[in-house]
Amino acid sequence: GQQLALECLPTKEDSGVSWIRRDRLGTLHFIVFISHMSKATFEGSQKTSPRFEARKAGNSYRLVVKAFQPQDEGNYFCLINSNQVLHFSPGLPAFFPVSTTTAPPTTQHGTTEKPCPKSLDTGSPDTSREELSFSCDILIWVPLAGACLLFTIALTVTIALCQR
Repeated sequence: GQQLALECLPTKEDSGVSWIRRDRLGTLHFIVFISHMSKATFEGSQKTSPRFEARKAGNSYRLVVKAFQPQDEGNYFCLINSNQVLHFSPGLPAFFPVSTTTAPPTTQHGTTEKPCPKSLDTGSPDTSREELSFSCDILIWVPLAGACLLFTIALTVTIALCQR
């Protein structure tokens, strides 16, 4: 229920800053765009928001979550469009402490089901792209099946050549 204030200080000339939030499931949520002329435009082209305040003071772009709630949890990013290139901040995590009193979900077979991790690739401070979201089974079995296929082809070619 307390305020959360976040600040973005662009190092390059900019044409405004957008604030976005990435929730626990990896979904990106647009919050606001603040122009270099201090004009804020919230989700749905609204001029104000009941949950957020946004303003520019000097070179600083500030986002305030008025009363931080569970639906506001996530990693917050400022996004700067400079010279037709998008620059993402490293991300500021804002989460409530995790409660460990509940048991993890289980499948019908009795094995523990773990969610597939998603991440925002921040290998370079100037670029970022979101990885595609697939289930962990696909991420494991598709490359394994491809490797087995390549191995089978290589083995078949080797046997064919050795029989000559």
